[in-house]
Amino acid sequence: MDLISAASSSVLLRILVLLLPLSANASSSKIYVVYMGEKKHDDPSMVTASHHDMLTFMFGSKDEALESIVYSYKYGFSGFAAKLTESQVEELKADDDISLFTQAYGQNHGALMTGYGPVPKRWKGVCQIGEKFNTTHRNRKIIGARWYADDASAAQIEGEYMSPRDVQGHGTHTASTVTGVPVPGVSYGGLSAGVARGGAPRARLAIYKACFGKCSDAALLAAVDDAINDGVDILSISVGHLLGIPGTLHAVARGVTVVFSGGNDGPAQQTVMNGVPWAITVAASTMNRSFPTVIELPDGEKLVGQSLYHSHAAAAVNSSDFETIVYAVEYVMISEFSFFTVYTLAATSRPEKVLFDAMSFADKAGAKGIILAQYTTNLLDILQLCEGRMTCVVVDNQIAFRIIGKSTTVKIHPAATVVRNGLISPRVAAFSSRGPSYMFPAVLKPDIAAPGVSILAAKGDSYELISGTSMACPHVSAIVTLLTSVHPDWSPAMIKSAIVTTASVTDRFGMPIQVEGPQRKPADPFDFGGGHIDPDLAVDPGLVYDIDPKKYIRFFNCTLGPKEACLEFEDNLYQLNLPSIAIPNLKDSITVWRTVTNVGPEKATYQAKIEAPMGVRMSVEPSVISFKKGGSRSTTFKVTFTAKQRVQGGYSFGSLTWFGNCAHSVRIPVAVRTVIQDFVADTT
Repeated sequence: MDLISAASSSVLLRILVLLLPLSANASSSKIYVVYMGEKKHDDPSMVTASHHDMLTFMFGSKDEALESIVYSYKYGFSGFAAKLTESQVEELKADDDISLFTQAYGQNHGALMTGYGPVPKRWKGVCQIGEKFNTTHRNRKIIGARWYADDASAAQIEGEYMSPRDVQGHGTHTASTVTGVPVPGVSYGGLSAGVARGGAPRARLAIYKACFGKCSDAALLAAVDDAINDGVDILSISVGHLLGIPGTLHAVARGVTVVFSGGNDGPAQQTVMNGVPWAITVAASTMNRSFPTVIELPDGEKLVGQSLYHSHAAAAVNSSDFETIVYAVEYVMISEFSFFTVYTLAATSRPEKVLFDAMSFADKAGAKGIILAQYTTNLLDILQLCEGRMTCVVVDNQIAFRIIGKSTTVKIHPAATVVRNGLISPRVAAFSSRGPSYMFPAVLKPDIAAPGVSILAAKGDSYELISGTSMACPHVSAIVTLLTSVHPDWSPAMIKSAIVTTASVTDRFGMPIQVEGPQRKPADPFDFGGGHIDPDLAVDPGLVYDIDPKKYIRFFNCTLGPKEACLEFEDNLYQLNLPSIAIPNLKDSITVWRTVTNVGPEKATYQAKIEAPMGVRMSVEPSVISFKKGGSRSTTFKVTFTAKQRVQGGYSFGSLTWFGNCAHSVRIPVAVRTVIQDFVADTT
């Protein structure tokens, strides 16, 4: 069944999106979040007063308490954010029932969309007016908008709209990717022309602008807390780092599916963020679209790179003739030449940093452009920095070497748009953060990969191409929206399982999906989790791995800070009923238990197929599971892993697939590391 067809117009797509920052960097702050546990409140309006009373007792002054408190959390959990002194923090730490954590900071978000249709009666949200955002901006598409600046400094709000309205455009881009209505005739300077539409164009949208210049955990918690009470169904959070936020777990406990971006710090390992098991963490992949750019040599030979150098840009920089080139290695002696086009070599450096530096040098030297040699990343949207200033083209080192060896002049032609033909896709993007999770290695992350490279979506009053796991996250959120509309009774864990277990591990030509970076290699679960998302298969997965949110609570308490009681539990997180298995400490033998629930035909039989990790013996018992009409819809099985050799090794990968007699294939990824001694690097 086609997923989009299944989500018919008669189904109300119940999604409201939380749009948060691209990344966040830990920073010390005077504001602390005080988490007081999962308490029920018969009258939430009384909770803020109780928090004031608590601080009044501590401060000895009601006025000081009122001035100190920033946000009060009362829907998903009990707690507050307040400005505290070190002595007050120490006093609170003495209470075993209270957990504290400081703020983390990142970039600003927001969103603006057009709308349609009647507002659901169950919706409790509001539209808070402010600068360049009034009641007329609320419509039947945007049915909620809030903003959180109570803890922002004067420097942080400088240049920001004091309202839910987006300034930087990141939130607009991600929101339109999820829910944008079809817009014809969209392009970036003629490139990637066509109809732009979000993945779930009938969905509702609510905006929670929790970041002003930088982003605080306190504001993010307030946003999630309000979103839970407002009645959201899905939280789409394009944020690269949001560790241990209580609200997301409580959202999942209320049946809200949470989707995070995994971070943009790849291709290095152990960089994936948002490793909590209750959320879907998304990696970024390429699409079957390219922007080839012809580089013509005087003898008529034509070499091909990639760029965003469109015809409008060509007219702006007036670079239609053959231009002199100067060879520069990491910008050595650039300033001593007078030239038009620079070639600069970047063998292993991150291309985005190289481009910034190269443009600075090229500007000073009066160059008309740059031919940048790099490893293949397909990270082209950074080339938008060149628009109106110079021509920027990326090539691989082999083509660059040929240019240097044959000619002192080149002619750059505007880029074209090529879709499908001859393009290998998808590939995992070079920038996409990789596993294992350094904090919770027994939770396999990321969970899934989705398009996140050169995504054309709304930004400001136009459309732009942007890359990042922030762009991949809303693709998954849109699919979650459609799945929720087709299966409104499924839990967030079931939705996640359906997505992970039906993902593809091969490209459009049937070859193993590769990863981009300094070296291309076949992707493994630390690159893309279960694989690349396949929405049409996800709607009918056959079996799912469900989890009672209460199972997460003990784990969640350990995310708030190091605790001795957590060490043993964290080592056994692989026993959570996740649609993946990660064992970071296999010494001899470990048995893992899983339960699957049949969501396909009542009568079905499944046969297990094992792909054991190298150096590990893997067995499944029972190897055949059956479901009968009128019988139980769930069954439990065990998977035993035994090390073939006692070695201090690295990770190896495999899978477990249940093949059903109704053409279902239910695959989970497996990652295992054999060890002799704990906490010894595998390179030792």
